[in-house]
Amino acid sequence: MRIEREFFNRDARIVAKDLLGKVLVRKTEGKEIKGIIVETEAYIGSIDKASHAYGGRKTKRTETLYYEAGTAYVYFIYGMHNCFNVITNKSGVAEGVLIRALEPLNDFEYLSQRRFEKSYTELNNAQKRGLTNGPAKLTKAFNITMEENKLDMLSSDELYIADFDYKVGEVVETTRIGIDYAEEAKDFLWRYYIKGNKYVSKK
Repeated sequence: MRIEREFFNRDARIVAKDLLGKVLVRKTEGKEIKGIIVETEAYIGSIDKASHAYGGRKTKRTETLYYEAGTAYVYFIYGMHNCFNVITNKSGVAEGVLIRALEPLNDFEYLSQRRFEKSYTELNNAQKRGLTNGPAKLTKAFNITMEENKLDMLSSDELYIADFDYKVGEVVETTRIGIDYAEEAKDFLWRYYIKGNKYVSKK
């Protein structure tokens, strides 16, 4: 069942935790790929120095953060990677959730060819875990690009999040990754992951 807007129209920290166990659905190149969300990070522009919108910053890049809850926010980093986020809270409030890792459910051959240009049967165990265990990895595997930025996932059939009643178990709350520049915000416990899941990017 597709998740409705009310789910996303809440504090990013709550949504980030509740997204664990939900399923990202991506229809692309004749495939319908699915992956369980196993790791997320919350970002809140008003109080978070790691947020692209900290201090009310509005640029062409960050304008999507102010869109309606349930909008896809895709941004380009290091001149080579895409990262996929979901906008949360009320329109005009810059909050979002970074999808950090997925547990792939199907079309492993397609994912393998996109990530490694190899057959899935040729991958070693580390590469199999590496299909979608990071924000840039999952966007490459699921073919999520800047074309999906600003996409309303409540009306799109190409990219949306659904609930299949996956049983999550224990959730770990810890610090986010790669934000050492963010002063006190680097210590916020705003990263959430499913304990024991092998596709989590970092324990």
